[in-house]
Amino acid sequence: MYTYSFEKLDFWTDLRLFISDIYKATNKYPKSENYCLIDQIRRAVISVSSNLAEGSSRTSFKDQAHFYQIAFSSLMEVLSQLIVSHDLNYITDDEYFSLRKRIDFIASRLSLLRKDRLNLK
Repeated sequence: MYTYSFEKLDFWTDLRLFISDIYKATNKYPKSENYCLIDQIRRAVISVSSNLAEGSSRTSFKDQAHFYQIAFSSLMEVLSQLIVSHDLNYITDDEYFSLRKRIDFIASRLSLLRKDRLNLK
């Protein structure tokens, strides 16, 4: 089976596990959030991986950097939604700080990837 370039990124596995953990965390949210915060945070976290994959398929470094920026922006959306989730006591302090630490790691990798592509123009 062929391995695509985004699958070869050193943080791809971390991102996949992060997505899984977001889904697990949001499974515990109140049912009243089904069509609001749960949907929003899940769409945002999926957008991170989708834009990473789409960017890696682009042939120009400028296009790649653009999609990596969108992935980064979606990750910041996830962070904002986790802050709200924490404020509403949907996630514990431990869950919040653990997920936030992982966001910091993924954000740094996305930022480096984007800067790398912009420097290759």
